Amino acid sequence: MGARTDAALALVALAVFLAFAALVGASLSPFFLAVGGLGAILFELVAAREYDLVRRYWERRDVQAVSLAAAIGIAAVGARVAPEPVLSLCCGALVTYLAFLGLVRIGIVPSPETWW
Repeated sequence: MGARTDAALALVALAVFLAFAALVGASLSPFFLAVGGLGAILFELVAAREYDLVRRYWERRDVQAVSLAAAIGIAAVGARVAPEPVLSLCCGALVTYLAFLGLVRIGIVPSPETWW
């Protein structure tokens, strides 16, 4: 698995969030996009503290499947309850995570296991 699987799952989740945004006609808020992006960065910083443990859990297919199902559920409920903030937060987090994966891949950002 690894970064390719992570990117593929993030792309699928992003497509779901964008589809729900289009479905309900929600516009994405720049503020909430930025907050979601900041949340993704903070999560990566915290997760890097226990990189091996987090990676060991994340590599399990059942954890990945439940995470993707949860993202789809959040998209569905968020689109119904509070489309602009929920969909914007999640899209911002996913776009930032994909950018992060790309930056690690090309060597601009060091791999998280080397951070601490």
